Amino acid sequence: MPHTNSKSHVVLTSHPGQIRKQKTPLQWGAKDPVQRGPVVATTTNLDHRNSIGTHSGSYTVYRALASAAGALNTEHRPDLTNTAPVEKIGPHPSWFGNPLEKDFKIVSIDPFGADVAEVFKHWFDKGYDIRPTIAVTKAHINMPEISEAIRKGRLQVDGKLIKENHDVVVTKAAIEPVWYLPGVAARFNVSEGDLRKALFQHTGGMFPELVTRPDLKVFLPPIGSTSVYFFGDPQGLSNPNKEVTIRVHDECNGSDVFGSDICTCRPYLAHGIEEAIKTAQRGGSGAIVYYRKEGRALGEVTKFLVYNARKRQQGGDSAATYFLRTECVAGVQDMRFQQLMPDVLHWLGITKIDNFISMSDMKHDAIVSSGIKIINRVEIPADLIPPDAHVEMEAKKAAGYFTPGKVLEQEKLTKVKGRGLDE
Repeated sequence: MPHTNSKSHVVLTSHPGQIRKQKTPLQWGAKDPVQRGPVVATTTNLDHRNSIGTHSGSYTVYRALASAAGALNTEHRPDLTNTAPVEKIGPHPSWFGNPLEKDFKIVSIDPFGADVAEVFKHWFDKGYDIRPTIAVTKAHINMPEISEAIRKGRLQVDGKLIKENHDVVVTKAAIEPVWYLPGVAARFNVSEGDLRKALFQHTGGMFPELVTRPDLKVFLPPIGSTSVYFFGDPQGLSNPNKEVTIRVHDECNGSDVFGSDICTCRPYLAHGIEEAIKTAQRGGSGAIVYYRKEGRALGEVTKFLVYNARKRQQGGDSAATYFLRTECVAGVQDMRFQQLMPDVLHWLGITKIDNFISMSDMKHDAIVSSGIKIINRVEIPADLIPPDAHVEMEAKKAAGYFTPGKVLEQEKLTKVKGRGLDE
């Protein structure tokens, strides 16, 4: 039904009594967390909510199923005792500012999301159900590629970072997406209204508040989380005097987990981990930032359909038709659009990357245009490219996917070009 707000603008809303009445207003970009306010996306008390969507991304459907099956008490509130981050991240200057300005750094995650029990204690004490959107813990990883690098002498067991059994000590973070809609719209040079309408339509109307609640500016989209694996001191990532090595990696289940040889994803991921470890052993810090954007964010079903089309076409798989076959099936070559990707780097306070383990101009340009300096770009070694992946590499290079030695000055970058050429 139509509703006129205090500024005499007519808006469409099914909740006229709730417009601009949140008990927890948000001032995105505010330096003081009390002034900023918490993100409240839980459903235990609808009157407290100030966000669209809810926690856990696509896993919310499983929570609904657990609730329907009677296995989950919908009034349950998590006991956050001893769940605080094992490493303190920030705050960094990149967290704060005017979220509508072009150079604002973080619009797709909540930089305070790991410390909600501490910085929003005032609201907790008043009974608000505020949940973390970031968790930071410690672990060991063990990969055959690491053991091979040790056997060949490229990595050394030091008893600290690499143990005798070849376990590697890591700190890791899981980050749920939290989108500040006006900032996301500005990042893509579209209006907030058009963004809301597209999100509403292309999720089948799953979130009516997108078009009925213009006062709610934060959206927790039903997409996968992001993982960060730190090698060495995480604090070193924000230290301009320390060497920093970064691999930004988009999920490829077939290669990353099962070792499929049609692409270079796992070999490049393993190479990035090795280089991050080397940097940490030299006294610097490294990190792998792992995004859940399967199949260039087209999804695994689409990716496998494209594999079939590429292999079955007349003349066989070829670099000339590599991207065309994707576009024929999906309607677009790539839907990752790396404009939001640097937000995690800014959450970490990174201002320069000494070694960027990527051949992607698209990723490089997005990071540089966000204000982070990249000093050196590292290609995947030729001997790590599986035989069946040479078509992919030839196609990407022929399409201008990688410019050797390319360094773009920030002031010359007006926008990131979404060409769809990414690893």
